[in-house]
Amino acid sequence: QVQLVESGGGLVQAGGSLRLSCAVSTSIFSINLMGWYRQTPGKERELVAIITRAGTTNYAESVKGRFAISRDNAKNTVYLQMNSLKPEDTAAYYCRAALSTVNYWGQGTQVTVSS
Repeated sequence: QVQLVESGGGLVQAGGSLRLSCAVSTSIFSINLMGWYRQTPGKERELVAIITRAGTTNYAESVKGRFAISRDNAKNTVYLQMNSLKPEDTAAYYCRAALSTVNYWGQGTQVTVSS
């Protein structure tokens, strides 16, 4: 069983920054894809950013140029650096690890951006 634990969420003013961390209970070196997603009440979970084992990244249009995903294989941790935050970025943020046939999710961390 793989466990993911997110941290780093909180309350920040618009224009501010936060860095989310996702600590994984196993080596992430061989995990093909890891990502960050977010969800607000009444809406479906949406992709924010993903990173492959090779380091290729992809972002939702709404966060391009403001967010950056990275992975530290030595620390088994994936990060999401969020800059120039907007009130519409307010959501619960979840980390995902996509193994060959199974997806694992963390419990989420809340990000609230005040205007």
